[in-house]
Amino acid sequence: MRSAQLVLAAATAVGSVGLAAGGVAGALIAAEMTGSSTSAGVPLGAVVVGSAAGAVLISRLTRFAGRSAGLVVGYAVGAAGAALVVAAMTTSNFGVVVAGHVAIGVANAAVYLTRYAAADAALAAARGRALGVILTGAAVGAVAGPNLLGPSGDLAVQLGLPRLSGLYVVAVVAFPVAGAILALFGRRAREPVNGGLRAGTGQPPRSRPGVGTAVFVLAVTNLVMVAVMAIVPLHLVAHGHHLDVVGVVVSVHVLCMLAPAPLVGWLADCAGAPLVAGTGAALIVIAGVAGALADPTSALSLTVVLAVLGLGWCAGVVAGSVMVTDSLPGAQQWRAEGIGEMAMGVAAGFGAPLAGLVVAFGGFPALVVTTSVVSLVLLYRCLRSMRPVDERTIS
Repeated sequence: MRSAQLVLAAATAVGSVGLAAGGVAGALIAAEMTGSSTSAGVPLGAVVVGSAAGAVLISRLTRFAGRSAGLVVGYAVGAAGAALVVAAMTTSNFGVVVAGHVAIGVANAAVYLTRYAAADAALAAARGRALGVILTGAAVGAVAGPNLLGPSGDLAVQLGLPRLSGLYVVAVVAFPVAGAILALFGRRAREPVNGGLRAGTGQPPRSRPGVGTAVFVLAVTNLVMVAVMAIVPLHLVAHGHHLDVVGVVVSVHVLCMLAPAPLVGWLADCAGAPLVAGTGAALIVIAGVAGALADPTSALSLTVVLAVLGLGWCAGVVAGSVMVTDSLPGAQQWRAEGIGEMAMGVAAGFGAPLAGLVVAFGGFPALVVTTSVVSLVLLYRCLRSMRPVDERTIS
């Protein structure tokens, strides 16, 4: 079981390196090709759309062809998308660049749906820890990928390609490698573990908090995180902070989002996913209140706020994912996973523009207070889910 989790984590780390293309280089490409910074968010928006669609595609393929097959197809589509972006950059076709980012979003769905493969490969009482290990793998890629922007650009120039296409060249390699790792793992996913059965193959289910609650946890947690992080870089720059400071602040936030995942997973296994999800909601509430009261000129204060927000996101996503795996059995579970991932993508798609509207009318304090209010609703829902609830159908 441990070796299987490590293999999956390795695949996730490699795949998430490829995601740096859309997340880091996409905005730069858009601004360069269109000559306007107003289009900078278009590639990332395309990735969000692709991720939501990819979650549905991969979950359907998982039902009919197996989990590994679905994830491998997701990575293949992402690799094709990255290659399409490289080709489009050589012809200065921004529309095709956007289409390529939609395909890269499918690989994004594959990266994060891999955590459910780890849950399948674990005993029911250890699903949270298994999910956490995979998110730690994503943290490795999230940190390593952006740092390849310069070296990959040099490589692209040597290949006669535009400098900003470098990360997409990396993605063309990284996504198939991640898919190959998963393909090799697929044959081992159905073996017995420590004398017991793997999750989803006959283990007695734990108490089920309800798939509706699980999806709500994932969606709201992602909504508030994306809403805040869409504004933070602009907020810091507007108060005179250098881009290097922005990078450090965001890096600390990302580290707190992903690095504690194994510990959070262990807590979900021991104390129950609803309690951990509620704790995550409480942390987001605290972050919102602290953000409203913090000195806007202090990068240190905002770093602490975003670190707490990152921890809240980690608790919500890990616990919400465990709740998804516990909510429905068999093929219905795969459907729930797809809906949960799609809900996270849709929430992210709405989070950024809504954040801009709130800030336009009330400033950054209004945004973080709004996230606190929304998170209070999430906290209430989590507390309610600790009571027996029969919510086993997806509406």
